[in-house]
Amino acid sequence: MTEGGVRVSDVKPPPERLYGRPRGHTLRPRQERLLQAALPRLRFPVEKASDPASVFGKIPDQIWLEVGFGGGEHSLAQHDAHPDVGYIASEVFENGLCSLLSRVVPSGQEETSSVPDMLKLWDDDARVLLKALPEASLDRMFLMFPDPWPKARHAKRRFVHPHNIALVARALKPGAVWRVASDDPTYQQWVEDVMAEQTFFITAPPAQERPENWFPTRYEAKAIAAGRQPLYWTFTRR
Repeated sequence: MTEGGVRVSDVKPPPERLYGRPRGHTLRPRQERLLQAALPRLRFPVEKASDPASVFGKIPDQIWLEVGFGGGEHSLAQHDAHPDVGYIASEVFENGLCSLLSRVVPSGQEETSSVPDMLKLWDDDARVLLKALPEASLDRMFLMFPDPWPKARHAKRRFVHPHNIALVARALKPGAVWRVASDDPTYQQWVEDVMAEQTFFITAPPAQERPENWFPTRYEAKAIAAGRQPLYWTFTRR
């Protein structure tokens, strides 16, 4: 039994939609313009998912996917540090999408400014994209401080879920890395329990300090300020 009050073997299958409301507070006019004019120019075209390398400005050395990018600071740091990587950043919440878009699109140029040609956004459930991508098409994946859904009745909504592991593994190349970070004790134990029962990934104990080549997020900063201990896992696809 995990701290969340449910056994991994007893958890229900994930629902059709993992997340809650896609919009928080009312959007400002600038945010509305970003979603209407800028997002379509950065959106990953699912109709081309069978050849994901073709959607970027040049053929990428690798393709990486981040699930639930929050404010976007981690995605943009990775994109800036690895200009030859095709980076797909997934987020369903409009405020998070606007946060990232506002960093790459100047105000007043939502319809006309250039956009990063090695960065694509996915604004639907990441599992839809994972199903559409070819097998062994991703070189790296990130799940940074996801919603922990700490109540037992909500365990089925956690992205690290027995039913999702095979979906993630299918899209990752052999030897590809899946990075996971969480500051929530319930979710931390859940990750340990779920990954202990799967055979797709090589596991190792999590780091208690952010590894040198990982980038910070606002959620990590909030966790540390509140006295919570983040854990950082690196899972390697067999």
